[in-house]
Amino acid sequence: MQFSVYQESQLGGRKVNQDRMGYSFTRDALLLVLADGMGGHLRGEMAAAITLQTMSSMFQQHATPYVRKPERFLEEAFLEAHDEIHRYRIANNMPDTPRTTVVACLIQHNTAIWAHCGDSRLYWLRRGQILGRTRDHSHIEHLIAQGLADPAERATHPDRNKLYNCIGASSLPKIEVSRQVSLLTGDVVMLCSDGLWSMLPDEEIVHRLSTQTIVRAIPDMISTAITIGGETCDNTTALAIMWQGSPEVETPAVNTDGSGTVISTMMLPENLVSTTILSAPEPEQPLEIDAFNDDEIEKAIAEIRDAIEKSSQVLK
Repeated sequence: MQFSVYQESQLGGRKVNQDRMGYSFTRDALLLVLADGMGGHLRGEMAAAITLQTMSSMFQQHATPYVRKPERFLEEAFLEAHDEIHRYRIANNMPDTPRTTVVACLIQHNTAIWAHCGDSRLYWLRRGQILGRTRDHSHIEHLIAQGLADPAERATHPDRNKLYNCIGASSLPKIEVSRQVSLLTGDVVMLCSDGLWSMLPDEEIVHRLSTQTIVRAIPDMISTAITIGGETCDNTTALAIMWQGSPEVETPAVNTDGSGTVISTMMLPENLVSTTILSAPEPEQPLEIDAFNDDEIEKAIAEIRDAIEKSSQVLK
């Protein structure tokens, strides 16, 4: 494999950065993960960090040097992260469970497959067009999908920030897994938090990723999103790769150029795993009770899911 990669995260107008991102790779497989800790709960940054560390650990166990069952791996990794977050709550005697959204992409043998819970997004681009994009697990996206709301309402609808799916809730997450897709040289895959995509329309994201290298496009988009968001801007994070397939000539394992870090895995030993994902750090903030009551949030999630199920039955 050979690919260019670039990642960046900015605090924005928040006191704590609850976003986490990173990637792990072997000779034949690459795992990209981005998680956005939910601010309505205690220690969202820990939920995000635990999710990344759990997925990286499972990748190191299963990628030998590639993952045999990609879809099953993503589903099991998300569920294991969910369980680890609940173990963390019990071990720390917390009144509420930390929660996070997450999006992850596994690439191997020139194919990609991804999964997500919540509203952290993945974009797959080729020659200036979006070939794939995750659909947020939010009430407004459900309404749009059912024809009950206009896409123009995404930025103004009162339910635009209501999510019905995440990692760490009292109920099991509903994991949405994509089909496997074939990558071509020059394809771009970007994972990002809502701090980025909520400030920039898809058209602008596509334009920047299509006319600039990822090492220029990502920081420019993050800077623009923070400027638009102003003093209350959310954490803004993105992780992107440009796929270069299998090079004809062996190159150094890692080098850098104007397109970011260029990684070639051809010369890596079969049993070696490299990762930028570290063990979960200590919390960045003191333990505080959030203004939202956990029972109320659980009730809201249940109501949204119930509404979705009822409307789906009506449309059948």
